[in-house]
Amino acid sequence: MTFQIDPTAPESVNRRDFLKKLSAASAAAWAGGAPQLVHGKGLKHPEAKADACILLWMGGGMASPETFDPKRYAPFRKGLPVNDVLSTFQSIDTAVDDIKICKGLENIASVMDRGTLIRSAVQPDLGSILHSRHQYHWHTGYVPPQTVAAPHIGAWMSKVLGQRNDVMPAFINVGQRLEGVGEKEELKAFTTAGFFGSEFGPMNLPFPAEAVKAVQPPEGMSASRFSNRNRLFEMLAQASPNFDRASSHQADSLIRSIEKSYQLLNSPEKDAFDLTKESEEVRAQYGDSRFGQGCLLARRLVENGARFVEVTTEYVPFLHWDTHADGHKTAERLHKEIDKPIAQLVLDLEKRGILDRTLVIVASEFSRDAIMEGKPGSKANDQTTHKVDTIEEMKHYGLHRHFTGGSSVLMFGGGVKKGFLYGKTADERPLVAVENPVSVTNLHATIFEAMGISPKTEFLIEGRPFYVTKDGVGKPVREIFA
Repeated sequence: MTFQIDPTAPESVNRRDFLKKLSAASAAAWAGGAPQLVHGKGLKHPEAKADACILLWMGGGMASPETFDPKRYAPFRKGLPVNDVLSTFQSIDTAVDDIKICKGLENIASVMDRGTLIRSAVQPDLGSILHSRHQYHWHTGYVPPQTVAAPHIGAWMSKVLGQRNDVMPAFINVGQRLEGVGEKEELKAFTTAGFFGSEFGPMNLPFPAEAVKAVQPPEGMSASRFSNRNRLFEMLAQASPNFDRASSHQADSLIRSIEKSYQLLNSPEKDAFDLTKESEEVRAQYGDSRFGQGCLLARRLVENGARFVEVTTEYVPFLHWDTHADGHKTAERLHKEIDKPIAQLVLDLEKRGILDRTLVIVASEFSRDAIMEGKPGSKANDQTTHKVDTIEEMKHYGLHRHFTGGSSVLMFGGGVKKGFLYGKTADERPLVAVENPVSVTNLHATIFEAMGISPKTEFLIEGRPFYVTKDGVGKPVREIFA
């Protein structure tokens, strides 16, 4: 059973309904018993092609025609019909003859021969095209809200595969603030381990340059005092009224997460969180943006045994890839922010001999279009702030509307083919996937296939089955693997 949201209701009502039911699901997860892995059904996991996964998340809706799937270019001019705008960037050559991407991504273009580009990812409209709903769907594989709190894909890897290093957190989330930004409750809803328990949830590091502070005692505190405080904190957690209402599974999981955190703070691996250990030359190669620093941090974390690391450009409503205004200028800025770090991360992993066993994914919740909200036939409400027929100002120039009919996902390492193009979108509007469409469910199955997890992996929670891909029906796109 899943909760349903009325797609005809105003967005504000939808969001309130969404959050109310998510809160109920979270409370149920806290009170529920331990999820039980289902055995005895002949389940066979695929051979793992990767040991670690790095998700580079373009939060807010990265427009494929402005990044990895350029279309007919329409330069800015006053009086330009919006209907004529498919791409506001020219295409450039890459290291692969039959693959072109957008101007401004020259460094990524130079490493395209190391990866696979999927151009035919598709998403459902989900009634109302809210970032919160689509980000929840992408990160968990389930349409929100559910009757139980669905685990993030990083939590699935943490639970099923375990830690690669006993002291290094298996799941680390880099670059996203969960406090002080819009839609913080929605972000928290999927940035969790759900019903698995706290120990499988993410270690959140919103500011990569300050990550080392998360693995150090507070300034001026002695080691003995810190040890005592940790012991008292565990006692306080067990004495909490909420602790009494929790299941023994959730309570024990919280205590284990506290113990693991303390172990990390007393291990050599804590140095992986310190970016000052890298030379100024290396740090400069990644740039000084939070995303660039996050990519460098991800490399260090994976080198030291992290299983899953998500690095985000950060989702904040109406900022970054949420290009409801000044779309072209914003995308131009973001090209500069992501181009060098993504390419450098690929090159550094390759140089260290760990790219083949690390799956790197560049993805977003959906694409964008200049005039179409959703996809053909969608009844989704138009949410752009620039509803004009002709472009008279630069702020009108860009792709402002949410588009779910065709988007791009870029992958490196993890057994994927090198210099490979999969899927296609139409050359003219509507820019829907016309060859080899890949749903979120099947994309997840592909990711889990690379990591050695069957898409039919099943746990029982509250006596009901819950699968790593919805209903266990995900089918990996095996054509992309070498």
